[in-house]
Amino acid sequence: MFIGIDHGTSALRFSAGDGRRFKIPREDAVSFRIEDLTALGRIEEIEGIALTYSMGDNFSAITPLRSLVNRGLVSREGAGKHTGGGTRVFDQVAESGIPAVAIPGLHRGSPTDPRFFVYSHQASPEKVGIAYRVVEDLGGDVVISDVSSNTVSILVKEGRLEGALDACIFAPGTEHGALDVGAIRKVDRGDLTANEAFLHAGVNHTLPPESRIPALALFSAMECAALLLLNPAARIALAGTMAPLIAGEVGTLLGKEVAVYDEWCAADGLALIAARVFAGTRDILGLDVRC
Repeated sequence: MFIGIDHGTSALRFSAGDGRRFKIPREDAVSFRIEDLTALGRIEEIEGIALTYSMGDNFSAITPLRSLVNRGLVSREGAGKHTGGGTRVFDQVAESGIPAVAIPGLHRGSPTDPRFFVYSHQASPEKVGIAYRVVEDLGGDVVISDVSSNTVSILVKEGRLEGALDACIFAPGTEHGALDVGAIRKVDRGDLTANEAFLHAGVNHTLPPESRIPALALFSAMECAALLLLNPAARIALAGTMAPLIAGEVGTLLGKEVAVYDEWCAADGLALIAARVFAGTRDILGLDVRC
């Protein structure tokens, strides 16, 4: 049995890749024990785990947990929600003795198109799991927009991760989004921190209820259209909790068929990655595997 662990914005999701799944809200994960994985099967049957942790911005290859410095992070500071649940899960897996690898995020050290290096960070590691799951179905040329609490869109070209647009750059999610002029003024006045501004820039905080879904669809489609410039023939997929609600409008805006994946896409993809890595694969979507 191989397990994928998705350190998502609101919850940690665990998948054995065959429909066996469970999730824990991030606040509740602070009490996670490795024995909780028995919800997926017997602990002694676990052959390997692929997990994600926060931004994954201090390494660029798929790496055993024991080889990481600072759990693979440059710093815990930055844009995002901090609860301690993801740290607890990481440490429990690392201490368990079960073979486990961490998936890197996409950043300036990644093998993506260097034009994306204008931004320090492109996508958190769970997006690699999403991309792997979608590529398994749709082939090696895809644009994927993951829309939930925040929105991140990823480009895969000829089976390799080409680049991504992170949550604090472009499209809003339901809770989080880019800092506009009004938010920058509030930060400069000391009314709130930059991270607080990011955490309250999503459509739930900026738009009336009737405008939220249309706005999510529009900006998700705009990100997809931007990434299609680098791979016009790519197929389109949506993932995340909001994907089913916006898929019709995104397809209409782009004039393309849109495949829809749910909130389990990342964890399922990570379980697939674990199976391939521990079978000896040394390249995942262009990322090196160092085991």
